[in-house]
Amino acid sequence: MRAPYGLEVVDNCAECKLRCADFFCDLPPDVLKRFESLKYATVFPRGAILFVEGQSPRGVFMLCSGRVKLSCSSASGRTIITHIAEAGEVLGLSAAVSGKAYEVTAETLGPCQVNFIKEGAFLKFLSEESAACLRVAQHLSNAYRLASEQVRSLGLSESTAEKLATMILGWCERDGKQTERGIVIKVALTHEEIAQLIGASRETVTRLFSDFKSQQIISIKGSTMIVRDRASLQSLCGS
Repeated sequence: MRAPYGLEVVDNCAECKLRCADFFCDLPPDVLKRFESLKYATVFPRGAILFVEGQSPRGVFMLCSGRVKLSCSSASGRTIITHIAEAGEVLGLSAAVSGKAYEVTAETLGPCQVNFIKEGAFLKFLSEESAACLRVAQHLSNAYRLASEQVRSLGLSESTAEKLATMILGWCERDGKQTERGIVIKVALTHEEIAQLIGASRETVTRLFSDFKSQQIISIKGSTMIVRDRASLQSLCGS
């Protein structure tokens, strides 16, 4: 079904092309049917706030399409991005399970389809469906692994250049397309958002991108980045 913002909305989880063993929605048919009866499918534009850091949990949000920025802020207003969620991830899961406030703010980076399940209905669903409980455990474990990797990257990197190089290499691994010109990746983040991801200032990120371009390590046109010299990025990371 077509929806606003150019999205192709999937009403039936059983027919969703994203379903795979790593996703919460890949449940046995009878469990998936019950899940379908609990969800509320919604389409959001870019910049929509799903929930706010410190807010009491209302439920969980399954990201069906699009990307969502998870961030937290200090009392002084400084913001860091903790994760960019992709389609298939469940947001607000730890807060709903623990009954404690959302740890981060979730904001859409573009048009998104999200399935929402109220906290009480979700917890009852988990208490009665062991297959769903296993998926929750897997998701929470994966979130912990990603957080550990981010702490390692930020805490052990010796320079902001190393942090940025590590991030670009990660994009190459996940989303890069090898061509004759180099590895092509789409960058949907602003310099400010990239800075918030690696704990730097926007000015520093802009300067480093300029340095990488002048050294012909990368080239950028619009939202398209071409990594021309992957070895140089790896050398910045000590690998």
